[in-house]
Amino acid sequence: QVQLVESGGGLVPPGGSLKLSCAPSRSIDSIYSMAWYRQTPGKQRELVARSTSSSIINYADFVEDRFIIVRDSAKNTLDLQMNDLKPEDTAVYYCYADPNSWGQGTQVTVAS
Repeated sequence: QVQLVESGGGLVPPGGSLKLSCAPSRSIDSIYSMAWYRQTPGKQRELVARSTSSSIINYADFVEDRFIIVRDSAKNTLDLQMNDLKPEDTAVYYCYADPNSWGQGTQVTVAS
C-alpha cells in the first residue's frame, strides 16, 4: 500500500480554475496506475481521470477537455488542473493509486 496526501481543494466561482495535487509516499514512477475520483453525497465514487506509467491517459466524458491530469516525476506528484469549473463539479476529490490505495479526499466547491 502507498500513502497518498492530497492538496489544493477549495471554493471557486463558476468558470474558475483549481489545481489538485496528490503526493504518494513512494516514487510515482513505481506506481503503474494513478487516478483522480470524485464523490458527492448519495452517489457512487466516479472516475475523473487516470494516468498510467506507460503514458495512457483516460478522462471521464463529463471532463469535456476542461481538466488535465499530469504525472510530475520531478515533484513526485499527480496533479489535476481543472479549468472552467461548473457547480456540478462540486464534490470530494480522491487520489487513487494501484493497488487500491486512497487519499483522504479534498473538497472542491464551485459556487458564486
